[in-house]
Amino acid sequence: MAKKNMVYLNGKFVDSKKASVSIFDHGLLYGDGVFEGIRAYDGIVFKLKEHIKRLYESAASIRLNISISPKDMISAVVTTLRKNNLKDAYIRLIVTRGIGDLGLDPRKCKGKSSIIIITDKIVLYPKAFYENGLNIITAKTRRNSPTAIHPKVKSLNYLNNILGKIDAIDAGVNEAIMLTDAGYVSECTGDNIFIIKKGKLITPIASIGLLEGITRDTVMRIASKLGIEVIEKKFKLNEIYKADECFLTGTAAELIPVVKVDKKIINTGKPGPITAVLLHYFRKATVREGVKL
Repeated sequence: MAKKNMVYLNGKFVDSKKASVSIFDHGLLYGDGVFEGIRAYDGIVFKLKEHIKRLYESAASIRLNISISPKDMISAVVTTLRKNNLKDAYIRLIVTRGIGDLGLDPRKCKGKSSIIIITDKIVLYPKAFYENGLNIITAKTRRNSPTAIHPKVKSLNYLNNILGKIDAIDAGVNEAIMLTDAGYVSECTGDNIFIIKKGKLITPIASIGLLEGITRDTVMRIASKLGIEVIEKKFKLNEIYKADECFLTGTAAELIPVVKVDKKIINTGKPGPITAVLLHYFRKATVREGVKL
């Protein structure tokens, strides 16, 4: 008999096959909630405190009151992993505004926020992609304006990202770069993006509208410690086409090289040496920077 996967659901542990939320939950009706994707490596929940901090910041941005403290949330994540006997895992943490009515008014959600923690295994990309690099495109879908829904709020409403992902699927590739309305590179549908030019690490500046990824921040810090100059700035697609190296970062993807963008080969068409060094040090960081189970 297959072992049950237990899900944390509002303070209780439930078989994942039986876990459910109300059809009146505003997370289901309107994408009214926030989430985090977190990784555990060999019994270390990587950057757990940082992910929880961002979760509560996202919630505050949409005036969602999370019904338990950050400390208790950390404990709930760790306990869920232990319940499922997982040391290497992907964790999806979801908080919705809870049960309301069919209207938009968040004040109608009278009860507590709904909290869901799912733990399972994930491999976003096969090993060959880390060795040979990704082929990606530029999405036709533009990134949400930060004056509308700021991408730094990791909300349950990910339709903008999904439409960009559909553009990638239609092109037969795994990822797509999303541009701002002004044509600047922001990020990919599920990852941040970096380029390397003349030994300098360059990434879009957060103010144009992107999620300030925790993996992104970790890679920038590693690069600085290695003496690599890190530059955050506005840039357009042409700078990616002319880059020496390109890679993506994200909780699920980790750090993955890109060798072709819009059918244009990046430099030699192979993952570059600086990308390889940063990936090496990132993987070392994952098993020492976090909360132990």
